[in-house]
Amino acid sequence: MKTLKDARVGQTVTVARLNGTGPVKRRIMDMGITKGVDIYVRKVAPLGDPMELNVRGYELSVRKADAEMVEINE
Repeated sequence: MKTLKDARVGQTVTVARLNGTGPVKRRIMDMGITKGVDIYVRKVAPLGDPMELNVRGYELSVRKADAEMVEINE
């Protein structure tokens, strides 16, 4: 399954599932990344970390390690 880490700049994806447990999963959910949410990938830093996303009408920067825990549908 593809993860948010695999999404390209300019692409809009939908969250299919969150992986991870405990505080890590809770932190991702607190950022507004939950099942069924559309995410637009605005930018990726030159070295690939972090990613800048539009989620629920606001901008969010996410590390690749966290983005890897979010499974997506294109």
